[in-house]
Amino acid sequence: MAARHESNPGSGAAGTPREFTAAVDSLRSANFRPEVFCEEMPAPQRIAPYATALSADVTVDDEEVATGRLVVLHDPAGNDAWDGTFRCVAYCRAEIDNDIATDPMLADVGWLWLTDALEGHGAEYVAASGTVTRVATESFGSMAEEPGNAQIEIRASWTPVDVADLASHAEAWGEFMCTAGGLEPVPEGVAVMPSRRGQRGGPG
Repeated sequence: MAARHESNPGSGAAGTPREFTAAVDSLRSANFRPEVFCEEMPAPQRIAPYATALSADVTVDDEEVATGRLVVLHDPAGNDAWDGTFRCVAYCRAEIDNDIATDPMLADVGWLWLTDALEGHGAEYVAASGTVTRVATESFGSMAEEPGNAQIEIRASWTPVDVADLASHAEAWGEFMCTAGGLEPVPEGVAVMPSRRGQRGGPG
């Protein structure tokens, strides 16, 4: 079973390229861990002729540990910066321990969370780029007793090699968010069955 998506009106509009429609169908077939609640969201306008987008939250014991979005852009004419006609654009924000926020290797590790997830799901890609940002907050004065907190934000984009298999890219994005949120990997060979909260119904 796949995580639930909310249908985005117009995704199957007349005149939509068949390749983009197939890519969206593949995206909707993605399977996620039970901690991931995924739904469709309005896609950004004017960035590309065609676009679709997902948002997701990773929740453990009713606490949100990571949130993010995945946008898939399509320009039938191609884009030199993309090195292709499709582009995946991902964002993830996750809470992290304060002591981890000061680790000089955090940015490198954060980027590896993404690339390892893509490679682990067989999601071939080219022309990847992105940024990793850490944010640490400390309280002072009358708020001094409040504990500090830290977050990591990762923004990335890449060009999928096989656009007919965007499900693997979405699943990699989901795993990437789980890793950023501190979840342990699912052991190899163990089936992942989404919870009721994360099930995907048919297009509405």
